[in-house]
Amino acid sequence: MGEYRFTHSVNVSKEAKNLAKIYGADEEKAELAGMLHDITKELPRQEQLKIITDSGIILDDVQENAPKLWHGISGSLYVKDNLNICDEDILNAIRYHTTGRAGMSLLEKIIFVADFTSQERTYKGVSTMRKKSRKSLDEAMLYGFKFTFTDLSKRELAIHPDELACYNEIVMSNLSLKGNNK
Repeated sequence: MGEYRFTHSVNVSKEAKNLAKIYGADEEKAELAGMLHDITKELPRQEQLKIITDSGIILDDVQENAPKLWHGISGSLYVKDNLNICDEDILNAIRYHTTGRAGMSLLEKIIFVADFTSQERTYKGVSTMRKKSRKSLDEAMLYGFKFTFTDLSKRELAIHPDELACYNEIVMSNLSLKGNNK
């Protein structure tokens, strides 16, 4: 890991621990998953792809054409195979920290949000994202998806079905809670 990636990972780890305290999740798991979430991000693409294909995972069309998504998948496999971490919640938090997915665990949501809100992040809207993260993980995730979907659509890049499924699940859950489903 380069210096920036290491600093980012330390910051995500700290943020994940803080969010775990707020939401009652396992702080040690959150710290560990935060530290490891980008473990293969700086590996050459072909090495990431080899880790994925050697495990028998077949990338879908969107993943195949979006190498930026590979590090979540390859990272979870690397952690399991090389660091002997077999906790499915930690592995899934690493795997889905970029896209999210329907049915996310509390830890998965924490790592997803912590990656958006870590200390070194400076994008427009990060302070709003941080405030939302202290109020509701789902609200923070929706805000993050709006940011991501806007960016991907401006660049005419595909949005992974897991992202849409996660977004839709949160929106539908919120409608249900508010009694606004028609």
